[in-house]
Amino acid sequence: MFTGIVEEVGTVRAVARKGDVTRLDVAARVAREGSEVGASVAVSGVCLTVVEVAREGLAFEMGPETLARTSLGALRPGGAVNLERPLRFGGALGGHLVLGHVDGTGTVEAITRVESTARIRIVIRDRGLAPLLIPQGSVAVDGVSLTVASLDEAAFEVMLIPHTLAVTTLGRLAPGQAVNIETDVIGKYVQRSLAVKGA
Repeated sequence: MFTGIVEEVGTVRAVARKGDVTRLDVAARVAREGSEVGASVAVSGVCLTVVEVAREGLAFEMGPETLARTSLGALRPGGAVNLERPLRFGGALGGHLVLGHVDGTGTVEAITRVESTARIRIVIRDRGLAPLLIPQGSVAVDGVSLTVASLDEAAFEVMLIPHTLAVTTLGRLAPGQAVNIETDVIGKYVQRSLAVKGA
């Protein structure tokens, strides 16, 4: 369980594929502290398991499902990723409940700068996610807890303050770029419950 409050931006050191498993090595300082082999870390919103702790950072392994469902397959050495360690009991919930189970990806359609802030429009690739997004509701984009500023059937928009632009990878987004999307877990449970009841 995560909160969508990014602790640091890590740098991809290596990406290596062996069979159907892809190993991802990330330079990290904050996320490395307290992380052991077997621990979970959110990497740009994707919950991954630590397979090695090195002096320079952490290593993870990704299977075909992760690569197919998320944008992590496009990572290359030198790329940046948002990192967050799991929420600890008694810790502050500064964002919203994030599982690290990405629902799908979206594509950045437009970025509008308004003085020091930015408005980002993201096209939803899977239209099935649209009912899980509501105005002023929570959404995680590349692991960052954000508020839906507006939406329609094909896309939604979020507003980013200067702090978010500075301390996450979202300040480096460009039109056409893929991002990981996780909708609010409460909405997913409500939708599932209604579907089971035939509502």
